Amino acid sequence: MTTYLVSGASRGIGLELCRQLVRAGYRVIAVCRAPSDDLRSLGCRVIEGVDVTDDAAVARLAAEMGDERIDVLINNAGVLARDSLDRLDFDGMRRQFEVNALAPLRVTHALLPNLGAGSKVVIITSRMGSIADNGSGGYYGYRMSKAAVNIASVSLARDLRERGIAVLLLHPGMVATEMTGHQGVPVAEAARNLVARIESLGFEQSGSFHHANGESLPW
Repeated sequence: MTTYLVSGASRGIGLELCRQLVRAGYRVIAVCRAPSDDLRSLGCRVIEGVDVTDDAAVARLAAEMGDERIDVLINNAGVLARDSLDRLDFDGMRRQFEVNALAPLRVTHALLPNLGAGSKVVIITSRMGSIADNGSGGYYGYRMSKAAVNIASVSLARDLRERGIAVLLLHPGMVATEMTGHQGVPVAEAARNLVARIESLGFEQSGSFHHANGESLPW
């Protein structure tokens, strides 16, 4: 049975990904700081107390996983702050870098022993990290942190190629979650599209950047 591990699983896209993956019959490991009642009700394995910005917490996650294989690692945890040139919050920017850029690399590195040939590492990123696609400005911390995780993911794709591990960068679209003020496409639709892309994209697309709807995105 295919095993998925999803970070940031207590709400939003992460929760819906877990829900749909469980329904599809996959084995799901949901990782979060504190599980919501909705997550507990899914019946998947929940590993709580994991702050993806904390080295010790991620090390505990790796220890709990032992030598269990992960077929698909979804780095989903993320945070967004609406900073502008008139209202720059540098502490908030650092927080976004910790969660959006460093945490996916930290988690992937810690769980490398659980990945093998045929495994996929998925980074839930954003086209707001695309330099070519930035037509509106603002959102400094979010844009910079997503650009950083995009380039880190390409490096991961290069470094993991010899191990037969694919790295996929996926933009879910603007999704109606708490992060976006509940504006955008329904969470269920976004998660469904993400699962479809994860299943359809393989080793040949490692290091590429895709919208959940299948569109290739510019850097």
